[in-house]
Amino acid sequence: MINGDHVMETTRVLTGITTTGTPHLGNFVGAIRPAIAASKRSDVDAYLFLADYHALIKCGDPALVAQSSREIAATWLALGLDPKQANFYRQSDIPEITELCWILTCNAAKGLMNRAHAYKAAVHANEQANEDPDFGITMGLFSYPVLMAADILIFNAHEVPVGRDQIQHVEMARDIAQRFNHNFADIFTLPTAVVDDNVSVLQGLDGRKMSKSYNNTIPLFGSEKQLKKGINKIKTNLLEPGEPKDPEDSTVFQIWCAFADDNERQVMQQAFIDGIAWGEAKKQLFERVNDELAPARQRYDQLIAEPADIEAILQEGAQRLRPKSSELLARVRHAVGLRPYA
Repeated sequence: MINGDHVMETTRVLTGITTTGTPHLGNFVGAIRPAIAASKRSDVDAYLFLADYHALIKCGDPALVAQSSREIAATWLALGLDPKQANFYRQSDIPEITELCWILTCNAAKGLMNRAHAYKAAVHANEQANEDPDFGITMGLFSYPVLMAADILIFNAHEVPVGRDQIQHVEMARDIAQRFNHNFADIFTLPTAVVDDNVSVLQGLDGRKMSKSYNNTIPLFGSEKQLKKGINKIKTNLLEPGEPKDPEDSTVFQIWCAFADDNERQVMQQAFIDGIAWGEAKKQLFERVNDELAPARQRYDQLIAEPADIEAILQEGAQRLRPKSSELLARVRHAVGLRPYA
């Protein structure tokens, strides 16, 4: 991109969204909002995809996989993702990803896969339950880091924003790419994991990290009534109205900070010190969050009611990207010896 007399380099930034479960406030604050903001920068070439093949590792309910994929696509679009500005696509619409995954599988060391956190955690859980170490573990779970490597390398992403628990997978992708480049041809860019420590990790209803696995989430696009009910369920201590409360120790205040500006944060912090009643603090939190989400909720409801519109956007995204993925895969095939007999 030319900017005055300077050539501005764009950085390919790739984010995958696993299509399991319903998006919640923690997803919005921790992943969706910062990724959409980054996609609007002129120096970023953003790749945002629905990781529906990854969903098959975690979920065996076809209806749930399909519903979640639709809900998550609608969520990103409703919250302002511009599919003309960013590359927005569904993993299963880019068949080159799975072909690349097999070629990388043939070059990935099993010892590397043995060290993957998710696999080790599953083995540990089986051992704790006195089961066979590999009980219930599929090859999908075991090979998950190779599919993630294919996702990243098919478009030669420079940066992959992740939480700390996912750094290992990006490092594995880098390892796999390095090995391929060394053994065959210098085709793959070595990706870098990017962790933004300023991105909030929201606490859930019980004070632990907001997560579907803890069942302590507040859905992002439920009705106003559901949002209010979720906020009212947040655990608080027994301090009475008028008694000073510690804002640093409060889930209500933490969620407030994720949605409020600096001035609003200071006002609420003082209200805590002055002993605001928990009911009043939750009422103000509901109003603040609802004000931000209401316009997007309306757009979300429209998209969910017209799934063909979402489908058209995703198909257009895939069609725009297929020439890139096909070109890279052609080079990979040639490098490993899958060549026409010309």
